[in-house]
Amino acid sequence: MEDLKTSNPLAHSQNIRGTLQEVSDHLRKDIDKVEDVRAQVLFEASAEVIDGLIKSFSRYEKVSEEAWR
Repeated sequence: MEDLKTSNPLAHSQNIRGTLQEVSDHLRKDIDKVEDVRAQVLFEASAEVIDGLIKSFSRYEKVSEEAWR
């Protein structure tokens, strides 16, 4: 995650969303790398929760962008 110097909340939201996407992608890739079924379920569930956060950040960004118009 980049350490942004701006006070623009939209820029920070996009930065955090990008990091969350990286974590979600990493979790999904690791599901096939581990044999422990409990770990696989944990990784999948965690990715799903993070995907919900990503959607929330995306909605915030959409509303914020519309507000600038």
